[in-house]
Amino acid sequence: MRFASLSLILLLLPALAPGQSTLSDAATKAKDAWTAHDAEALVGKGSNIVLQIPGADPSSPLGRPQAIELLRRYFRDSEEKSLEITATREVEAGKGFVELTRRYVVTGTSEERRETLFLGYRLIGREWRLVELRTAP
Repeated sequence: MRFASLSLILLLLPALAPGQSTLSDAATKAKDAWTAHDAEALVGKGSNIVLQIPGADPSSPLGRPQAIELLRRYFRDSEEKSLEITATREVEAGKGFVELTRRYVVTGTSEERRETLFLGYRLIGREWRLVELRTAP
């Protein structure tokens, strides 16, 4: 019996290997990065990202530096009140999305607003990478 338990543990270890992330891990990292207004952490290692946020042209993917700068500008005028992960789904092998519900106020005002964030991910190697970010009221 001990041998069978040890064998099972050894079989599961590769699934828990360091550096491998789940879509749920990616959602949590995105939530933490957004809450901290950390554009670099949000974009991650991705080389190109489609941004559909106010002030960004959604017609073509942006390089990492440009995406980071646009997100920094977007963050500048707001204060987060709450941010919740409302959905995490792998829609097909290697492709997934995360939905976040954001409550915030625009700097200098007191009116709370709500926004939904849609984050598209691709599994590259052993890591989920952000490839698209859209906002909707």
